[in-house]
Amino acid sequence: MSLRRILLAFLVLLSPPAGAARASDGPPPVLDAAHLHIALEKLTVVGSALYVAAHPDDENTAMLTWLENEKLVRAGYLSLTRGDGGQNLIGSEQGDLLGVIRTQELLAARRIDGAEQFFARAMDFGYSKGPDETLEEWGREEALSDIVRVIRTFQPDIVIMRFPTTGEGRHGHHTASALLAVEAFEAAGDPNRFPDQLGELAPWKPKRLLWNYFSWAQPPSGEAAATAVSIDLGAYNALLARSYTELAGESRSMHKSQGFGSAERRGRSPNYFKLIAGEPTTGDLFQGVNLSWSRIPGGDEVGTLLLSAHREHDVNDPAASLPRLLAARDALERLRATAAGRTHGVLLRHKSRELDDVIRSCAGLWLEAVSTRHTYAPGDSITIAATIVNRCAAPARLRAVAAPALGIDSRRDSLLAENIPVTVALKSVVPSTLDWRFTQPYWLLEPSRGGQHSVGDQHLIGSPENGPLTVEFEIEVSGHRIRFATPALYRWVDRVRGEIYRPAAFAPEMTLALDQKTYLFPDDAPRPVKLRLDAHKTVQGEARLSLPQGWRSEPASHDIALAAGASREVLFLVQPGSGDGSVRAEFVADGRMNTRGMVIVDHPHIPVQTVYPEASSRVLRLDLARTGDRVGYVMGPGDDVPSALAQAGYKVTMLDDEALASGELSGYDAVVVGVRAYNSREALKSNSTRLLDYVRAGGTLVVQYNTADGTLDPDLAPYPLKLGRDRVTVEEAPVAFADGSSPLLTTPNRITEADFRGWVQERGLYFAQEWAPEYNAVLSSSDPGEEPLAGGLLAARCGEGVFIYTGYAFFRQLPAGVPGAYRLFVNLVSAR
Repeated sequence: MSLRRILLAFLVLLSPPAGAARASDGPPPVLDAAHLHIALEKLTVVGSALYVAAHPDDENTAMLTWLENEKLVRAGYLSLTRGDGGQNLIGSEQGDLLGVIRTQELLAARRIDGAEQFFARAMDFGYSKGPDETLEEWGREEALSDIVRVIRTFQPDIVIMRFPTTGEGRHGHHTASALLAVEAFEAAGDPNRFPDQLGELAPWKPKRLLWNYFSWAQPPSGEAAATAVSIDLGAYNALLARSYTELAGESRSMHKSQGFGSAERRGRSPNYFKLIAGEPTTGDLFQGVNLSWSRIPGGDEVGTLLLSAHREHDVNDPAASLPRLLAARDALERLRATAAGRTHGVLLRHKSRELDDVIRSCAGLWLEAVSTRHTYAPGDSITIAATIVNRCAAPARLRAVAAPALGIDSRRDSLLAENIPVTVALKSVVPSTLDWRFTQPYWLLEPSRGGQHSVGDQHLIGSPENGPLTVEFEIEVSGHRIRFATPALYRWVDRVRGEIYRPAAFAPEMTLALDQKTYLFPDDAPRPVKLRLDAHKTVQGEARLSLPQGWRSEPASHDIALAAGASREVLFLVQPGSGDGSVRAEFVADGRMNTRGMVIVDHPHIPVQTVYPEASSRVLRLDLARTGDRVGYVMGPGDDVPSALAQAGYKVTMLDDEALASGELSGYDAVVVGVRAYNSREALKSNSTRLLDYVRAGGTLVVQYNTADGTLDPDLAPYPLKLGRDRVTVEEAPVAFADGSSPLLTTPNRITEADFRGWVQERGLYFAQEWAPEYNAVLSSSDPGEEPLAGGLLAARCGEGVFIYTGYAFFRQLPAGVPGAYRLFVNLVSAR
């Protein structure tokens, strides 16, 4: 079965009910009384709204919550990027791995506010100061095509954009998302635009496009206020016993990698909406949109039955609603078979999924599929315990259990007695179609192109993630056969966190891991490269390194024979050639080549994610001099700078809270403070004077960028220093030597213009805005057309030592193996 078919089956069968809060990584829940009541009423409403912005965390979670739980329409959020160019407050993941985290954070947020999640292919390439750069990087037509595809897929009645087209969104990505939304609003309904999408999809023109004034914008006044739609998103929902802004605070707090923990606000929260295009409105976002079943010819019968089921529902006996719901299901199936039903196919398919989920909750059916292992390779035996519990005494029978991707379809005829679990053991052999590509996030299967992720199967565009391996239960309820699906999960019990699930993953027969992201060769001497091999099935072959031309390893290969689950480390001595390039680990067995690593992304607020990047690293032949030997490193939320310092030849010691409070610092030639450490390490803020005393006694302190917010320690520097939000976003921006005689540019490595070539994503961020005369501004840089910024590298003599603040993005450049960044950063650490 193809990845596309599995994904579509997952989306059809597992779409969660709106507002159904559940554990981030468990089976679909049986709704509680409050959520079930809302879901029943929601079945009577057939409207929809799509919210559009640029990044994870741009969405108005209060608005999505209000749409789902107050207006009771289907709501979706389209994020044009996955936030892969952002920063990370909870770990060292950057780039693609950060995009995986932020994708899951958005899905965790949607599980709270009840909306659905969509993505375009655009990549977050870091902060952009204007939409022209953004649209050029993304490819305007490609990005526009993705938005049009999502509109045609979702078919919203209204579209709401988070940002205006006029630039007040403070980010080129934000403004670009608005410009594209305006264009897509018209293009989606035009059959001459992106005709390659038609056939499976149909043109769709929403009723209107609106801009949701954002929190830092002035509320409308004068004529604008008279025409704006106002909604109180702080309204209280008595069923949920919470306001929509309270729920929004919980939802927004899922963006933990961005440090976006949010207050759960109570009281009025007026939001304003400006008409941008489409039909005018006077006070109602959905004015002129028929939100009842009568909008579909022949739909009145379904609407009447669903309205009756909602009105007559008994919270103490939810199973009593089943006859009306099953009658409505029959009527809905008849409607779908008509010409009108086919015309409204998107809407009816979604309502059918909603209805089946409500039926499952009213019947109290708990479904679970537990795998005996969390990781498999093709050819492995696999066993899944498929369990169903009927907890409401509704008359039901289990008729079949299937795992289509495994070729299993087990016919059954088991009575589902009240509260008695029925378990079916599904056993099979993992087919070749379930390899690592099934688990790998689909947007990472192929190398990216420019500013876009490459997606080979265009039908996947817009989907938030791969569909998991699913198990389907065919249940007969009062004579009606319904198929429900649940993901196959691995389950275990943690003594602190309790019951935890993770998706079943599929791996290559062997995964490989090089021990460094960059291997630095400061001279012609060979250096060791360590390779770890992890076997996911019993296999025999050879391991080798693919090196740049002129480089070689000793030995050329290692013979490997490993049983499933076993690991081995091998050592290669690499003799460098000239220049730089990449080293790729390879394992060859019977003509099959494995080149993939395996990274487990594990954070408590999201499901465990498994990613298979290429097992490759940078190799760099670079003449590099250094001064000093021992470096203490104060880690912030996480970065890879300590590994880079070790590659440069330093002995790096990580300074924990105890070392900061009472450790002997005089033995270090330099202390380096990681990115955002003063924002996140209380022990660092409490002991910042000890670091300054270390400087006065002759030490070198290098502080990397911190954000200018309320968490910043005002005493981090020896002289007045005010950090700002200035940054240089163009990685090729010219860098001028404000003080060419500074030792930071001459000792022990002479820095030239060539050292600023090949930088990635950006020059720097959070440059100093104001500083005392004791500081020496060493460099200046600016984006095109802007005034030079000199606050990116400041140095000051303090007592016998040196204090340095730098906003230049070494935390990105060093892991990327940028030669000049190594030379300059070693100069900072070597300052005396």
